[in-house]
Amino acid sequence: MSEAIRRPRLPEWLRKPTTDFVAVHELKQGFRKLNLHTVCESARCPNLHECFGRGTATFMILGNLCTRGCGFCSVPKGSPQKREFTLDPDEPAKVARMAASMRLSYVVITSVNRDDLPDGGSHHFAQTVREVRRALPGARIEVLTPDFCGDLDAVARVLDAGPDVFNHNMETVARLYPRVRPQANYRRSLAVLEYARRCRPDILTKSGLMVGLGETAEEVHELLRDLRGAGTDIVTIGQYLQPTRRNLPVAAYISPAEFDAYRDYGLSLGFKMVFSGPLVRSSYMADSVRAQAVCA
Repeated sequence: MSEAIRRPRLPEWLRKPTTDFVAVHELKQGFRKLNLHTVCESARCPNLHECFGRGTATFMILGNLCTRGCGFCSVPKGSPQKREFTLDPDEPAKVARMAASMRLSYVVITSVNRDDLPDGGSHHFAQTVREVRRALPGARIEVLTPDFCGDLDAVARVLDAGPDVFNHNMETVARLYPRVRPQANYRRSLAVLEYARRCRPDILTKSGLMVGLGETAEEVHELLRDLRGAGTDIVTIGQYLQPTRRNLPVAAYISPAEFDAYRDYGLSLGFKMVFSGPLVRSSYMADSVRAQAVCA
């Protein structure tokens, strides 16, 4: 039996129009002119056309090559010896310039993993936050950081730059880490979130996970309990979709009713906001998610 026959059929609730809007192409051109990257493009987000069409995007800094090889992710991987790994010192200012030209009121900044750098790229990350703050003093800023190999000084460095939301994704349940995130550690990621809450209780903390990778409902419940125990305010839950044939296959498509049940369970634990649905992504509708958490 061929791989195409074995792969589960994409259900209707995951089908989304990908009409080419003029705004989508114009936004892409703007990023290319400044040699900037978006996780929307590199990770092949299914919401790209919707978000770009609305004039929003998630900036991805520290280049477009990652030092890790997570099974779910289509962001390009590479060796630190490659010339492309050289940091662009002007990238923070370019991100601020692009965000200002887009007239963003909510700016989301994420990055690749840069385990080759002594600080994990945290100084660069913090500088980007500060540059965006200078260019858009009235905007809210959300950061979605790597785990910095557990270096809490690096986490503190980003927090000291003053984001409004600190996000670090757990991605999956503990049992699946060796297959899904082989270079990460479940407890280490929890420790990053717990430290962020303890270090800066005035900043909202957030995390995201994917389902459909072979986890059980009880394992998802356990992850939600662990996140709440770490003081996390906001959690996002979305369906894993295989971005390329090189990535992990989808084990199951989770129904909208199951997503609703995960949301209800999360809210019962005391999260300020649980954004749960098939096409939910960590940075999708981030401004609205934060607003609802603040009002909770």
